[in-house]
Amino acid sequence: MSIEKNEPLFTNPLEAVRGLSINDLNKYLPAVQKVEDIVMTADRMKEGVFLGLGLEGLKRIPDNSVDLIIADPPESPWRGTDQRGNPMTIQEYFQWNEQWVKESARILKPTGAIYLISGWRFSGMYHSLLSTDFHIQTRITWRNAAPKDQSQPMTWINRIADIWYATKSNDFMFNQEAVTEGKNTLNPGSNIEMGMTNLWSDILDIQIGTTVKMEGDKPEQLIQRILTASSFKLNWVVDPFARTGGVGVIAKKMGRRFIGFESDHDCLLMAMKRIDDE
Repeated sequence: MSIEKNEPLFTNPLEAVRGLSINDLNKYLPAVQKVEDIVMTADRMKEGVFLGLGLEGLKRIPDNSVDLIIADPPESPWRGTDQRGNPMTIQEYFQWNEQWVKESARILKPTGAIYLISGWRFSGMYHSLLSTDFHIQTRITWRNAAPKDQSQPMTWINRIADIWYATKSNDFMFNQEAVTEGKNTLNPGSNIEMGMTNLWSDILDIQIGTTVKMEGDKPEQLIQRILTASSFKLNWVVDPFARTGGVGVIAKKMGRRFIGFESDHDCLLMAMKRIDDE
């Protein structure tokens, strides 16, 4: 009886994707999971990064099943994976954001939260969109040395970015404490002493920490602070726009269960490798 021999998918070093070796490609390409193949129920969730659009991925997640969403939406998305180079109009962009924000509200548990990272240009839009389906708790400002929306400055040079922190209800967990509507056990004085304000001027957009920073990653300290404040170990964390998996790497390091979506095949492979290596 003959035994089928599994041959490597790639053998030519020139075919390797930047940052991925031939061995990496042979390992991760066969393991790619597509959004359209996702089958989940509330009691049978599945960790991983999936190939596909974030909006379509969110639609595959059951109602009231996720503890935390960390989202850094692209500012110039294409109309679809088959229309690369064909960006959305501003009206299409608003409608697209409206759709994924609504899906985010649907999949979050009643005690769940979302942190939406945004440059100043679209920050007001996200404030409006989140207000429809969430309870906005605060706007966080952090020091971003190289914001993605920085064009050639005519006046003031931008060095900050926003993070909108919103919850599905007014009953949620924050910094290991229960916060309920009409009853807040948090001590504002002690929080200020610990640096727990919405001005994160101590976090710089530079390499600090053990995680190797890649393009598109937010500072490790920033993601750690979000995960510490609004999740516990084994909680489900979702990143609809995973890029090369920066959020997933830190979530795994901190013992959270992670689901990410990425439409760029090369970025997805890198995300799989980085999270697997953690």
